[in-house]
Order: sequence, then C-alpha cells, then structure tokens
Amino acid sequence: MMKHSIDTYKGIQPGKVINQRLKQLHLSQRAFARTINEHSQSINAIIMGRRSFTTELSIKIERALGYEEGFLLALQAYYNVAEYKRNEANSSLNGMPNIRKSIFWDSNFDAIDWGRYRNAVIQRVLERGNEAEKVEIARFYGMDHLEMKDFEPQNSYSIRTKIK
Repeated sequence: MMKHSIDTYKGIQPGKVINQRLKQLHLSQRAFARTINEHSQSINAIIMGRRSFTTELSIKIERALGYEEGFLLALQAYYNVAEYKRNEANSSLNGMPNIRKSIFWDSNFDAIDWGRYRNAVIQRVLERGNEAEKVEIARFYGMDHLEMKDFEPQNSYSIRTKIK
C-alpha cells in the first residue's frame, strides 16, 4: 500500500491524481479499465472530473493503484468542499470590477475567476492600480480600507529593486 499524505492533495480533483499515477505506471486509461473490469468511459469521466466515485469503484481503483482504502473517497470529499467554497465565493460577486484590463495584462481579463483568485486580484490591484481602482476593488469585494491593508506588501522592497 502506498502511503499518501491527504494534506498534499486536499482540494485537487481526484481524477488528476489517478491520471498522474497511470502516467507513472505507463498505463493507458483503457488498459487500466480492463484490469479492474470497468468501462473505459467511466475511468475517463472520473479523470476528467465529470463523475464522482462510488464506494465500490473507489476501492477497485485504490487496490489496483496501491492506495490506502478510503484515500480517493476522502480526496473526493475535500475536493467537493473546495468546489463548494469556490462557487459560494463566486455567487456573492456580481459582474466584474470597473478597473483597467491592462492591470491583468498577463491574463484573460474576461475569464478571471474573481472569487477563486480574490487575494491575488486584490494584491495585483494594490501593486499596479491607481487610487480609484483600489477603491473600486474594495467596493467589489465588500471591504473597507483597513481590510485592504492586510493585502499590501509587508516591506517596501519591490520588484523594481530586484530588477536593477
């Protein structure tokens, strides 16, 4: 049995863990499905995150891949909790903040998951936004200026200093 720290994998879709293990073993999904007497479509749906585990299938996969019993079901539960939190964070937000798209020059602005990446968004706006954008991002996330201070860099050593 392979020992895994569940903390390492918390919040990760379990199919990704299975897919990684199959790659390590140089096993295709189809070949693996045959070894555990399952349909390859079922294994693919789990790996792609379109299907959750049944207890029976979880045990079959765990035994075949050498995981501890219950590992994949626990991983699925942690993933479900993380997904619920992401959805909850997104449902409380309406639209997009009124800030320049150029602040997120390295991202597709229209595809940003504003709830999931809340902390990173706030930090980026604090680093590169003007005062109006800082006020807007605080309004968008329902924060006051005191809460915004928690996201400011701890020291004045900036990226520009590193580049010089």
